[in-house]
Amino acid sequence: MDLRFTPEEEAFRADVKAFLADNLSAEVVRKGRNSEGLTKQDMEDWHAALNARGWLAVTWPKEHGGPGWTAVERHIFEEECALAYAPRIVPFGLNMLGPVLLKFGNDAQRSEILPRILDGSDWWCQGYSEPGAGSDLASLKTRAVRDGDEYVINGQKTWTTLGQHANKIFCLVRTSTEGKPQEGISFVLVDMDTPGVELRPIKLLDGGHEVNEVFFTDVRVPVSNLVGEENKGWTIAKYLLTHERTNIAGVGTSTRDLEKLKSLSQQLVRGGRPLSQDLLFAAEMLEVEIDLEAMRVMNLAMLSAAKEGAAPGLQSSMLKIKGTVIRQRIQSLIKTALGAAATPFPAHELPDNARSVPEDAAGATAAYFNNRKLSIFGGSNEIQRNIIAKDMFRS
Repeated sequence: MDLRFTPEEEAFRADVKAFLADNLSAEVVRKGRNSEGLTKQDMEDWHAALNARGWLAVTWPKEHGGPGWTAVERHIFEEECALAYAPRIVPFGLNMLGPVLLKFGNDAQRSEILPRILDGSDWWCQGYSEPGAGSDLASLKTRAVRDGDEYVINGQKTWTTLGQHANKIFCLVRTSTEGKPQEGISFVLVDMDTPGVELRPIKLLDGGHEVNEVFFTDVRVPVSNLVGEENKGWTIAKYLLTHERTNIAGVGTSTRDLEKLKSLSQQLVRGGRPLSQDLLFAAEMLEVEIDLEAMRVMNLAMLSAAKEGAAPGLQSSMLKIKGTVIRQRIQSLIKTALGAAATPFPAHELPDNARSVPEDAAGATAAYFNNRKLSIFGGSNEIQRNIIAKDMFRS
């Protein structure tokens, strides 16, 4: 096992850094540092810049417009983007639906949909979770009944991230009630402009509008919008979730935020000395840094194994758990360090007499609240622990 990057991989890292320096605007970086929400235009502009460089669809093969990167190159790219406060690539079309169509879609679906994802013509969102079907996704109730050459869909989806920007949604729907719950699920594509589709915003605790609920009332979609076979959508669902969990450990993001925490601890004074010299607080920072370094090594070990063609096993669940716990811990320490200065609002929304707080304080509370979701989405940490425990029990 070799945990070192090759000269070629280090050269690739330098190329990524140069691209980020040339293409990331100061305004977008500022928004990232202050945990301010990006506009749809911000995200589309970044996608366009990446697409022009051929770096947008990082999980796609070259013949379909992707860069054809190795797992190590994807890791380097994602790490450097996080460190530079680049916008996260909106994953639903690019990292979820794209790979699904490449494996399960037909030629017509691939030729029509993939180019429109790349050029930004279509913005996709994900219709998986329901009010009564989150981690237990197989219990979903949204029904799709066959009527000639159409499906008639009725039901509700929730936590639809960035659905307010989307014109398309891919959904898991129940097409049969026979057999095990997993055996009657299908994967269907829906145009958000179809009559009967209604999107309602969900306002978050931090005041933002990131997620939505979507209602389907007698929504008619062509049977040709079915991906793969009818009642075989559970296989697709599991495949898609492996891509949703890609880089979910967030090593780059945690590394960046830990540096922010260290900087704040040196700026902020408690009892006449920098917070970094407070033994208890310094010990907490050191503990999370040790955990992060251990996770980094484990992540590199997985990448080394991927070079040899090995598929990730329980390590992906372990990384998901540890990565999200570390990210939440760092945000908690940032908020603790700032104390009353950890305002719940971005700097530009503060009254003039409150703008003397540290620059990095803006949005700290919003980031803390928003990151509570990390241990839930992509397969809750409780479910991941069950997966690990079952495998160990079988062993």
